[in-house]
Amino acid sequence: MSQLTDPIADFLTRLRNAGTAHKAEVVAPYSKIKAEIARILKQEGYIANYEVDTTGKFPQIKVATKNHNRQSAITGLKRVSKPGLRKYVGATEIPRVLGGMGISILSTPQGIVSGREAKKQNIGGELLAIVW
Repeated sequence: MSQLTDPIADFLTRLRNAGTAHKAEVVAPYSKIKAEIARILKQEGYIANYEVDTTGKFPQIKVATKNHNRQSAITGLKRVSKPGLRKYVGATEIPRVLGGMGISILSTPQGIVSGREAKKQNIGGELLAIVW
């Protein structure tokens, strides 16, 4: 298997493709940051559930997608900060996604949080992705 240069982008692409293909579940290699992104997506209502499977040689994260009338709850995903070009925002610069209908995911000193939570705590950080 080839080495991934951006595992977060790979995880988000798997979620986007599963939504487009109307798949019920997505499996990806586990990492703490992917689990935190999945936690935020579940908390905001974009996925049904997620769990970490440690039965195999390498742990995996299984995400149950949320579909309603053959439509995925995740309409779009975009990786903002990339390994070649990081994007940092202050507490006042956190973008509103679709006028508040979407969310932004940030990596802050307090951990991975949604844009709404970062504004509440008045903290900025690396803008990982936006979801709508």
